[in-house]
Amino acid sequence: MTKFTAHTIASAPVEAKPLLEGAKKAVGFVPNLYANMAEAPAMLEAYLTLSQIFGKTNLSETERQIILMTNNRLNGCTYCMAAHTTIMQGAGIDDGVIAALRSGSPLSDARLEALRQFSIVVYETRGNPSEGDIQSLLDAGYSRQTVLEVVIGTGLKTLSNYTNHIVGTEVDAAFAPNAWSPVG
Repeated sequence: MTKFTAHTIASAPVEAKPLLEGAKKAVGFVPNLYANMAEAPAMLEAYLTLSQIFGKTNLSETERQIILMTNNRLNGCTYCMAAHTTIMQGAGIDDGVIAALRSGSPLSDARLEALRQFSIVVYETRGNPSEGDIQSLLDAGYSRQTVLEVVIGTGLKTLSNYTNHIVGTEVDAAFAPNAWSPVG
């Protein structure tokens, strides 16, 4: 496997240094994902920028995490499953929702389950949901805007999940209690 550098603020390319400094200030440490993305400063900037944009959607934190965690699980991303589990716990998201997302089980809330199912369809069809798939999401009380916001979250996870697979990102100690591995 090609070896990639998990950069520190000191070793990072100059363009990535302020991004890593900002991350350290925001969360208290430089997550390994960011340290690895710093190898390509444009990748780190793209991920952080798209993360901020995704936060501006009309989706709640729980809804955003449903999209992200669904993609993490489908992509088999051990790093992001652990990290987002920790994030969800910190945000006070219901433990039952977290457990279901980690296992790929249906959510008890029908509206949230419709969002999870649509996220699966977008992933599995590579962005080619049927009219019926879209209508099911709309019938659950979501909007056309939501359809496109699912695409934002899916794109965000493509950036991080694929990076983690390619560089072999090690799970940070802060996320280790929520380690996850794909079943089968």
